[in-house]
Amino acid sequence: MKQNEMNVDGANVQLVRTRRASRKSVLSVLFVTAVLFLISAPTFAHCDSYDGPVIRDAVKALESNSVDLVFKWIDREQEKEIVDLFNKTYSLKKGDKEIYSIVEKHFFETLVRLHRETEGAPYTGLKPSGTTKQIVVLSDKAIEESDIDNLLAQLNNHIGSVIREKYRKVETLNKVKNNSAEEGRAYVKAYVDYTHSLEMLHDILENGGGHNH
Repeated sequence: MKQNEMNVDGANVQLVRTRRASRKSVLSVLFVTAVLFLISAPTFAHCDSYDGPVIRDAVKALESNSVDLVFKWIDREQEKEIVDLFNKTYSLKKGDKEIYSIVEKHFFETLVRLHRETEGAPYTGLKPSGTTKQIVVLSDKAIEESDIDNLLAQLNNHIGSVIREKYRKVETLNKVKNNSAEEGRAYVKAYVDYTHSLEMLHDILENGGGHNH
């Protein structure tokens, strides 16, 4: 048997083994991730950051003396606690700035904590502006501006860039995959990464990517 034929057979066997092992690994990781996601999905929300929607509404409420602007983030039975604290905070707005700053932060913290309770998530403190993932910032901006096109364009560009990079790696290694076992394994690794990335993207698009996915 020629050396090239042996390399081809070896690469094919390795491809099958790697794909099986990788698929099992991917399925295991996806299963664990799904379980963790279902248990703790709310903890990944951006509602506890200063540039998140909860505090943005709280700021608007204090600016306009309209506590009802934040009711959407809490349950009806939590309203009284928020109304009492809101009134106290608003009454101090024109007083000592240092005192007001402390009370305002307490109001923000209480509102976010109560909101997190409605999600069944623990309160872990307020996060500074800029800690929210860019994709979430863009998704909020799309809603505010009623413009999904810009978000889709940026998201498509990012996804396209990642997939193209993976494809180019496979394309390059495909030309030398039968030269040696090492180059064959390098190709298989890149090939599995490339195809599984596409498969997972397809599954998300087909089945949805919500908290219950």
